[in-house]
Amino acid sequence: VQLQASGGGLVQAGGSLRLSCAALGRISSADFMGWFRQAPGKEREFVSSIRWDYGRTYYADSVKGRFTISRDNTKNMVYLQMNSLKAEDTAVYYCNANFFPYNTNGGYWGQGTLVTVSS
Repeated sequence: VQLQASGGGLVQAGGSLRLSCAALGRISSADFMGWFRQAPGKEREFVSSIRWDYGRTYYADSVKGRFTISRDNTKNMVYLQMNSLKAEDTAVYYCNANFFPYNTNGGYWGQGTLVTVSS
């Protein structure tokens, strides 16, 4: 499985961005697709994930109500709609394909896309 993330950029606080992740290969074997992020000087952290089969979603508390994850099974795409962005959302965002049992350090990873939120 190869994952290609895109959609990052520079946005003002309060603005929106949509990240996309294209999955190449046998993505149907993954149980979860999701996003992690790593801010400068910090460890990578979970942002959101979605069950590839029936679409149940999961969010970190820090993004609940602002971010929405979705998928398009027909296109092997996963999206992260980010609204009301804050300076603390600045990070490199990584797409992830994961499997049971869920492992925050496991699965397949994309190359990352940089999101910069200016205050």
